[in-house]
Amino acid sequence: MKVLRFADVIASGFAKGKRVFIRADLNVPQDDAGNITEDTRIRASVPCIRMALDAGAAVMVTSHLGRPTEGAFKPEDSLAPVAKRLGELLGREVPLVANWVDGVAVQPGQLVLLENCRVNVGEKKNAPELAKKLAALCDVFVHDAFGTAHRAEGTTYGIAQFAPIACAGPLLAAEIDAINLALANPKRPLVAIVAGSKVSSKLTILQALAKNVDQLIVGGGIANTFMLASGLSIGKSLAEPSLVGDAKAVIDAMKARGAEVPIPTDVVTAKTFAADAVATVKPATEVADDDLILDIGPVTAAKLAQQLKAAGSIVWNGPVGVFEFAAFENGTKVIAHAIAESPAFSIAGGGDTLAAIAKYGIEKDVGYISTGGGAFLEVLEGKTLPAFEILQKRAAG
Repeated sequence: MKVLRFADVIASGFAKGKRVFIRADLNVPQDDAGNITEDTRIRASVPCIRMALDAGAAVMVTSHLGRPTEGAFKPEDSLAPVAKRLGELLGREVPLVANWVDGVAVQPGQLVLLENCRVNVGEKKNAPELAKKLAALCDVFVHDAFGTAHRAEGTTYGIAQFAPIACAGPLLAAEIDAINLALANPKRPLVAIVAGSKVSSKLTILQALAKNVDQLIVGGGIANTFMLASGLSIGKSLAEPSLVGDAKAVIDAMKARGAEVPIPTDVVTAKTFAADAVATVKPATEVADDDLILDIGPVTAAKLAQQLKAAGSIVWNGPVGVFEFAAFENGTKVIAHAIAESPAFSIAGGGDTLAAIAKYGIEKDVGYISTGGGAFLEVLEGKTLPAFEILQKRAAG
């Protein structure tokens, strides 16, 4: 995937004295009082901003926050808490500018944060008139918000069409490199872990990966549907019986390529879905009618761990059991540690996956942790993300 990178623009000396517009992802969680409760995305945006300032550019940064109504700004839509936190991280005041579409006053060496971009009329639909106004604000557009790369909006796509130069910031470039390593040119065997409550929400991902991966490990409610497809009883476990045919098709597609979908041979069950439920380990062939399967069993976990340690590349999306409950966390814990110990290049994404990575303290042992939930899933589906598409077009001239 060939795109122009911001680092190349800076190396050429072009950014000095120029107006640089950075689309960051500063959409952070806040409590009821508006205090930021988790600032990972703000911290992740700092390197790109520093690059632009160090290059002597006049720097504008914007992001969406929450789900505002276009044309109707409310106090809770404001990036003011973000400006404050960004200022603390950068060690400088970060002025917040409202009503900025028709012009921004910013000098080389200065930084301003432009108020919530999703309040601008035409942002979500990528209205051409808005896109052209945005592009007129800058000499260089830098896309550094992978979490929005699957949306063709004014500040993610339209501005890139019309800006004099459009390039990928360091965060977006790192995502592109990781995706290429894991999916476009993977070291084999390529193992994918796709877990979650429903096959329906990840069916297209499973179908896309079935054409490419050597092993497709399924977990959670998805695994239960695959167990049904393999003729096993799952009691009253969460599953989608109407998609058994689709699950069988994925198994058959993998088998035809000499690949496999490992079906659990043992499971951890309970009679109720609760943190204090009694956990029982049993063979997958002995699940009772009133059992709930809440995790893979230790034998299955150990077998999967061996496969992960022998992998060349690993893609991980989703925990394989109810890891929030201590009695049903073993499968996810074993898999997390196996990924950490594997020499394979690993890429992980999705909210629950990130929570598991944090819980087991393996952040430094995962090759790349993707920050974009929906964007990461669309990449796994084999889709070309709008942000990648327009940056490739612009790079090709």
